[in-house]
Amino acid sequence: MQQDRTRRIRLTVVGGGFGGLTAALCAAEAGAEVTLYEAHEELGGRARTAAGPYRTNEGPHALYNGGPHWRWLRRRGLLPPMARVPVREGLRLRYHHGGALRRTPPAALLRLRRGREAPVGVPYLEWAAERAGEPMARAAAHFAAVATFHHAPGQLSAAFTHERMRRASALPPEAHYPRGGWGTLIARMAARARESGVRVETGARVDAASLAEAVRHGPVVVATSLAAARGLLDDPALSWPTGRTALLDLVLEARPGDPFVLSDLDAPGWIERFTAPDPSLAPAGRSLLQAQFPLAPGEPRARALERGERLLDVGFAGWRGRVVHRAEATADGRTGAVDPCGTTWRDRPAIDRGDGLYLVGDQVAAPGVLSEVSFTSAVRAVRAALAAAGVAARD
Repeated sequence: MQQDRTRRIRLTVVGGGFGGLTAALCAAEAGAEVTLYEAHEELGGRARTAAGPYRTNEGPHALYNGGPHWRWLRRRGLLPPMARVPVREGLRLRYHHGGALRRTPPAALLRLRRGREAPVGVPYLEWAAERAGEPMARAAAHFAAVATFHHAPGQLSAAFTHERMRRASALPPEAHYPRGGWGTLIARMAARARESGVRVETGARVDAASLAEAVRHGPVVVATSLAAARGLLDDPALSWPTGRTALLDLVLEARPGDPFVLSDLDAPGWIERFTAPDPSLAPAGRSLLQAQFPLAPGEPRARALERGERLLDVGFAGWRGRVVHRAEATADGRTGAVDPCGTTWRDRPAIDRGDGLYLVGDQVAAPGVLSEVSFTSAVRAVRAALAAAGVAARD
């Protein structure tokens, strides 16, 4: 009887990124008839990987093995071959602190991360300064920028920033890397979706009229950026703070001794050599670096990149003469939610928008770090949609 009801459920997904594909797979597993629309010609959204020879993603990307999406993907055989940080590269983490390049993080920073919880209603800088002093609190906040993409993580909720600082500094590292880039994961998810009967339409932009028509036939999951969802749903309430950051991709002639990661503790900034765990991302003899330098309100990208170049001068000897390829971009509203002091993920735009509409993405009301928010919101959106029809989703 439940199977008969399930067959009659038609579910539409708007957006073919990581969150949209997760939603489509969850619904298809429950037997729903699923159609996914993606405006771009390729699936993946921000998880798309550029075609060779330099296989970049949109900014530094990693998959944390401590998150719920890791277990979900692994149970379904969807995790591609994953690269972890080799021990020799793990010893090449470098920290820019007090104007100097250091091989180890300050001891006070390590002590600060031991605390498992921090308060919601206190700024991170204030909370951390009480425990480690203001200079070290600033260094910890700057370190956390790798997972906030925000120019002032110390001003955000202590609970929000501290969780990201702890996750990013975990030992052994939680960060793992799909070999060949995130596109390999997206390809597996897309193939499974099609095998499961999901109808995938690329190059198909959904407007308000076609959205209204889809809702007439069943629930609709909108898995786009929050800004795109705001326009599509004509809902000005769909807004939440996010980061704005300058992105820099560099391909250098490889040189022994280059750092794997260079974290700026004097200002928010992060440089990562992605060919350290995964040499397949660039041709032999080349190193692919992806970096991000958060932008203050009104700050031009060029100024942040000047800051980044000074950081490169400190950590990557002779880098200016080794550049093979360079690309710059600005990520604005595309780096996930940040929670201001006094707020949590529960205060973000709700997943269930009513009238059969559900919202998925990394700026909505779901817990986790970065892509975990998109994943969890997708699972919860589909469960809510199916529950409204009396159908249970698979765990």
